[in-house]
Amino acid sequence: MEILLDTNIILDVLLNREPWVKSAGLIWRAIDEKLLTGYIAACTLADIAYIAQRLKDQATARIAVDICLQTFEICPVDRRTVDEAIQLPGRDFEDNVQIACAILSGVAAIVTRDCAGFQATPIPVLSPDEFVQTYLV
Repeated sequence: MEILLDTNIILDVLLNREPWVKSAGLIWRAIDEKLLTGYIAACTLADIAYIAQRLKDQATARIAVDICLQTFEICPVDRRTVDEAIQLPGRDFEDNVQIACAILSGVAAIVTRDCAGFQATPIPVLSPDEFVQTYLV
């Protein structure tokens, strides 16, 4: 199964954010074990680098990006993606870009803690807990 992970799920694992790290970590482990294929939008890498550098330092930011590059498939954010995102009815452009990435990549689901921000998608949207209960238990 191929899924797109929202930035918040990646940060929950990288920053060990309680209480969300448990479910996010189970999903990440399933990706590491090749039970799932995880996708992230290319712009997620920039967000992760920015947040990691702000909270820690540049070396930590580079490590975080490298870990993501080793773990996830990267959805390009190009003209086609942005054109698709602009056409979506959702009000949050960042979320629309991720939805467009999911649509163009053909993933089966989007996993996010912000399900309300992803209502404008034809792709199923699940919280990490819902995903774990539905697919990993």
